[in-house]
Amino acid sequence: MRAIVISTYGDPEVLTLTELPDPRPADGEVLVRVRAFGLNHAETYMRSGAWGAVAPVTGIECAGTVEHDPSGRLAPGTAVVALLGGMGRTRNGSYAELVTVPASNVVPVRTSLPWSDLAAVPEVYATAWSALHGNLALRPGETLLVRGATSSLGQAAVNLAREHGATVVATTRDAGRADLLREIGASEVLVDDGRLAPQVGARGIAVDAVLDIVGNSVLRDSLTVVRPRGRVCQLGFLGGLDPVQDFAPLTDLPSGVQLSFFGSAFVLGTEEFPLSAVPFDAILAKVADGTHRARPVRVFGFDEIIEAHRLMASGTALGKLVVTVD
Repeated sequence: MRAIVISTYGDPEVLTLTELPDPRPADGEVLVRVRAFGLNHAETYMRSGAWGAVAPVTGIECAGTVEHDPSGRLAPGTAVVALLGGMGRTRNGSYAELVTVPASNVVPVRTSLPWSDLAAVPEVYATAWSALHGNLALRPGETLLVRGATSSLGQAAVNLAREHGATVVATTRDAGRADLLREIGASEVLVDDGRLAPQVGARGIAVDAVLDIVGNSVLRDSLTVVRPRGRVCQLGFLGGLDPVQDFAPLTDLPSGVQLSFFGSAFVLGTEEFPLSAVPFDAILAKVADGTHRARPVRVFGFDEIIEAHRLMASGTALGKLVVTVD
């Protein structure tokens, strides 16, 4: 099979197209023929070596068809999405024509979406849905602030929260992107200069919950944005992986504010966080009818992976990037 491997850790140019033996599924795995895969920032960390030693073939999600399921649960040709389950970290991932995935991380889907559109959905929507409904227990009528909202994960969160009946405040570092966020459902847009709490206070916004995709670099500020007894969930590191220096709950965690973290790469598909809880078919139907604005902003060919990673690393894509496997 054709595959894209990390030849050595570094910049996008280390991604190399090669031939590898076809993988064979073990018991408890499914062999998936990859039709398209979405790009994720986690893959830049894997490619660069920031997360230490990882599998040679990166990629944490894909859309495709079942090639072989040893259990017989999924018939050959069944349309599926596959995500996480160690892909790209502890086992070869989706940047290939074929990939073996733990059966618990393979979900059959019913949709008319083309492969490139389908591949834009799994990881960001499963992650956003799980954080909104699990960690934050978001309720209709509440006000949610999405920090890092122009990312593909942020846009998924805005779409889902708006459709759920929440009022969404979205943030961006670039005022020129405000219209994009309003178009997908944000009621208000704030320009993030690293200090949102003064802006929220000046506008009299009572924030019930914060979904923080920027991460450690703004965590202290995010904790002061929510109302007393509000909730903050961190689920990204767009601001970098450096730890929060000298964090002290006594002085940095306001009394009554609930802080949680959701690491989708480590838990989705486990017994405690089953993918069956994520309403994929309902989400895909809303993507198909335009309720959720989730289609990729750009689609690349398999041999354009370096260009695709360069664009992802630039932070200017303003949405999901997808690669098709012809």
